[in-house]
Amino acid sequence: MSEVISEAATEAQPVILTENAARRVVEIMKTEAPGSMLRVGVDGGGCSGFTYTYNVVTEREPDDLVLEREGATVLVDQISLEYLRGCQIDFIDDLMGRMFKISNPSATASCGCGSSFAV
Repeated sequence: MSEVISEAATEAQPVILTENAARRVVEIMKTEAPGSMLRVGVDGGGCSGFTYTYNVVTEREPDDLVLEREGATVLVDQISLEYLRGCQIDFIDDLMGRMFKISNPSATASCGCGSSFAV
């Protein structure tokens, strides 16, 4: 069951990484090169205009937003941050499947699978 986080994103922490998402990132990184991190981003495309991207990387950029929780490190580049500000990154495991879920208060529309959105 997905954990509900009541805290809102703030100026100091503009994107929230839930405990469930952090645990899943740690699990995924166990099979990757030492020092690997998850990069969450936004690209143009998808059925709603923008799509969320997830990539395993070993390098940070100097201007990345760095989210650290429960031993997990998640990076967001500055361009993607403009679309992800105020978001909560969660990981759900239910009857419909296992996946990262981004709750984006700036999205005006999203596709049925939740992988793309419009602003």
